[in-house]
Amino acid sequence: MTVALAVPLIRRRQLEEIGWYSRRVNRELERGYPTRVRNGVYIRSADFESLTVEGRIVVRARTLALVATTRPVFCGITAAVLQGMPCVRDDGRLHVLTAADRAGAGPDIVRHRGLLEAQHYVDLDGLRCTPLAQTVADVARGESRETAVSIADAAVRERAFTPPGNYDVEEAERFREEALTWANRTTRGRRTAERILLFADGRAQRPGESISRLRLHDLGFAPPSLQVPVAGPNGTTYWVDFGLDDVDARGEFDGRIKYRELAGGAGRSPFEVMDAEKKREDWIRGTTQRRLVRWGWEDIRDAATLGRRLRAFGIDPPGR
Repeated sequence: MTVALAVPLIRRRQLEEIGWYSRRVNRELERGYPTRVRNGVYIRSADFESLTVEGRIVVRARTLALVATTRPVFCGITAAVLQGMPCVRDDGRLHVLTAADRAGAGPDIVRHRGLLEAQHYVDLDGLRCTPLAQTVADVARGESRETAVSIADAAVRERAFTPPGNYDVEEAERFREEALTWANRTTRGRRTAERILLFADGRAQRPGESISRLRLHDLGFAPPSLQVPVAGPNGTTYWVDFGLDDVDARGEFDGRIKYRELAGGAGRSPFEVMDAEKKREDWIRGTTQRRLVRWGWEDIRDAATLGRRLRAFGIDPPGR
């Protein structure tokens, strides 16, 4: 979010001050510089292209706050992203709270009526949004399971997890109860929200791991152990994403971001990272004598796809 907050927004009047009137602006837009974020507000195309999915949502929220006659209070997925949560799907719309009698908005804004209460918001670098517990409850009520679990896991993680492997169960439960209180304030989607919040676990590190948990649940596996420690060489500790204890196996979710972070954080090339990962995997297999299977985004499109991946390694849910 920090990068997205620092990206300069360009107002139409700023362009006019340097001699860019309608014809010049349209010509430059056709050439790809700048990019229009909202009518009358632009951003350098190079800046926009460098942003993550979450970063683009932050920029759009900043733009709306810049031009709105009344400061918006963001909610739902938009509020989640503003508070550092991941977004697995961006539909290009901003979610804002509004009074029950407020008129509708444009196609890129979703107004949630009748939910706004005075002072029930937090201010993040000038952007107002619902508190994290309320945000998670709202997302759990109205979004897909994949989106809701990814955000709920990330929120609990922020409150209760300290790397490399310290998980405060009591703090996780306090946050869960806070979110459940918000979820129970309305009957709409309440049961769905309760299921999502009870399923949430802050030990899942990334959306891919959160969605993997959903797929494993749908396949009939017992709840896996998360971030399982394995004693490594020379006093080190390896952390494995999933302990499939009911079938005596281990699982790892592999995403591109994971390897970019490993390479960038250690100043190593992707080849060096892959070589180190292979040695790590061999060590885990050899010392635990358990099967270890990896899967990626293409394997968690649905439960059946992940099931086929696991079955190729001789791993089936108990009773299958």
